Amino acid sequence: MGWADVAGDTALTIKVPEADPLVKAGFPAHVTVLYPFLHESRIDGRVHGELLDLFGSYDAFELTFAEFGRYPGVLFLEPRPADPVRALTKELTGRWPEAVPYRGLFGEGLDPHLTLANHEGPETWQRAYDALEAECAPALPVTARVGAVHLIVRDGDGWRDRTVYPLRRSDGATPCRFPGPRTG
Repeated sequence: MGWADVAGDTALTIKVPEADPLVKAGFPAHVTVLYPFLHESRIDGRVHGELLDLFGSYDAFELTFAEFGRYPGVLFLEPRPADPVRALTKELTGRWPEAVPYRGLFGEGLDPHLTLANHEGPETWQRAYDALEAECAPALPVTARVGAVHLIVRDGDGWRDRTVYPLRRSDGATPCRFPGPRTG
């Protein structure tokens, strides 16, 4: 893709386990809110508190995935509505302007999406993704309730969960708090 993940990279993502059976990309179904975020070494108690407050100020929402989209070499599902994800990204990049979406490789970033496959080369991706769309289409639409944003960390070999930041419940109840960052 043009970037190399390094140990300590972080990302803020929305997990979509309802779509896991459709994903052929080698990682769980998710929508990226911001990648990369801050290096793991910079996520201290202050940043954790700011993230809790930021995400806790947004209502939980629902996303529906019913349409395919493509970037060169990538097949994805488009979330609807995408505006809640865009709003979160905009607020995060406003507070942490050094967290440039996708390291600036795509200008201001990519539209919110859920990657299904990203492994085909230039000669095969169109045909392969036509077949994958036909295989996945009967399972659509997929609907997911979004109640949290996950901070994940690159540990050298893969990504691991670090912290879950709850969104405000739309019923007005206070969300339960998940563990903060680990120290040491």
